[in-house]
Amino acid sequence: MKSAMTKSEKTKQSIVAEAAVLFNQKGFSGTSLQDIMKATGLSKGGLYGHFKGGKEEIAVAAFEHAVQSTYRRVGKRTRVIENAIDKLKAVVFFYREHIFNPPVEGGCPIQNTSVEADDNHPVLRHRVVRAIDDWRSRIIYTLDKGMERGEVKKGINAADFATYFIGSLEGGIMLARIQEDDEQFDIMTRPLLQQLEAMRK
Repeated sequence: MKSAMTKSEKTKQSIVAEAAVLFNQKGFSGTSLQDIMKATGLSKGGLYGHFKGGKEEIAVAAFEHAVQSTYRRVGKRTRVIENAIDKLKAVVFFYREHIFNPPVEGGCPIQNTSVEADDNHPVLRHRVVRAIDDWRSRIIYTLDKGMERGEVKKGINAADFATYFIGSLEGGIMLARIQEDDEQFDIMTRPLLQQLEAMRK
């Protein structure tokens, strides 16, 4: 049985949830401690009491929260789908439906954070790379299981396809949001959906 959270844990969770929206909308450089203080109602000392690493530690926790929130929403949609091809197509359709209404306000956290997560923020950059690797691993696992069950044609390079899958979705989201036109997402992902069908056994 899961134990109840302490007041400190609840406060920390609240800080992370509020900060996730701020960082996802305004970026790391555009979000100040004052912004987080205003959103949470806490003082600077109150924030440092929970996050001794300051803004960067909060940003890392906020990014992890945003990514996991997105995974949970996608998982809720795909968990009931058994067929590997249909499961991956459902992921595409999920992102298509949430281009302008994403699970975390501001858009895709991986895409948004990667823009700033360069050599100036190595810890944050590492978390972004890890999130992409984790996403890629999930796709590879789905395809491998699909090949084992006879749902996906044998001989598919799952690792290469996973990279193509992520790139198509992220590119489609970026173009659709910047041009405020979801057809851009369709253009980017149409070949992906066709490829998925071609892989069906």
